[in-house]
Amino acid sequence: MYIENPDRTNLRYGYTTGACATAATRAALIMMVTGKTVDYVEINLPAKKTARFLIENPEIYENYCIASVKKDGGDDPDVTTGLYIYSRVEYSEKPGIEITGGNGVGVVTKEGLPIKPGNPAINPVPLKMLRAAATEVLESYGIRHGLKITISVPGGAEVAKKTCNPKLGILGGISILGTRGIVIPFSDSSWKASIVLGIRVASRLGMDTLVFSTGGRSDTAVHKMFPDFKEEQFIEIGDFLGFSVKRAVDTGIRNLIIAGMPGKISKLADNNMDLHSSKSSVNFDFLASIGKKIGYPDEIISRISHANTVLNVMEIINYDSIFLDAIKERSIENINQITGNKIKVDIEIIKNEY
Repeated sequence: MYIENPDRTNLRYGYTTGACATAATRAALIMMVTGKTVDYVEINLPAKKTARFLIENPEIYENYCIASVKKDGGDDPDVTTGLYIYSRVEYSEKPGIEITGGNGVGVVTKEGLPIKPGNPAINPVPLKMLRAAATEVLESYGIRHGLKITISVPGGAEVAKKTCNPKLGILGGISILGTRGIVIPFSDSSWKASIVLGIRVASRLGMDTLVFSTGGRSDTAVHKMFPDFKEEQFIEIGDFLGFSVKRAVDTGIRNLIIAGMPGKISKLADNNMDLHSSKSSVNFDFLASIGKKIGYPDEIISRISHANTVLNVMEIINYDSIFLDAIKERSIENINQITGNKIKVDIEIIKNEY
């Protein structure tokens, strides 16, 4: 039950929680109408594909039916992989289709997300998928009843602690997500989406200062450096620096602290806005030119230009504050170029000891 990855990386695609919930719902509703269990169902994905799902734990009762699908994220390191996404369907005296969340599905408590506070964390596209699948089954069997659909995820509350949900104000469980229905391994788009949501939540909470960190060690360090900041102000942006800065400006953030290890910040100082190794590399000649402007001896400049790593450079200069300040100034200048000076920026270079 997976889609082959066409990009030659030999990594399996998987399915989103939204696709799994839709398949479970279709199965439970067919069971409700026919009185018979089903082993497999097919659904249409937003990615313009059809997917076939194995149905597990089918249960038929007098007034409702239950079915589940085991979440498979393919080869993506998805913490929700292995969870069972359950759907319970029952007829309702109310017209239309009501969709709600049960055990293990989070509840939204903060503004800035696609779902309003007080509602289950079932995103707009999965909601649309659920309604479309249910409507198709009802119409195909000529059923005119109202319907109530409850999505639940046993174990979802515990797994949610490993996600961004608590920081985003989604409490008590995971989110039912997915804009395409498929999970692309190591997807840039999913990380970027979490960055945007983090910025929006902080903005809606009235926070005008954010701390962007480029990795785990940097994030740990800035939490210690700014102990009075709220958790929502810290956002781990990975390598998506230019993207994240632009989204912060668009959202109206006024002050930005960018924290990273020397290697990442040296790339920024050299005017690289995507810090991934496949998109940019450390320019040791650039770092040597910084040393030359400062007035380092030729022997030190030569050692910098022939260094193997930025950590090696830091050892050569012994984390000289004048050198680091020059790197910060160049970084801030480059950020100002892409923002038009619409946001105040500070840079924190994190020593490797963190």
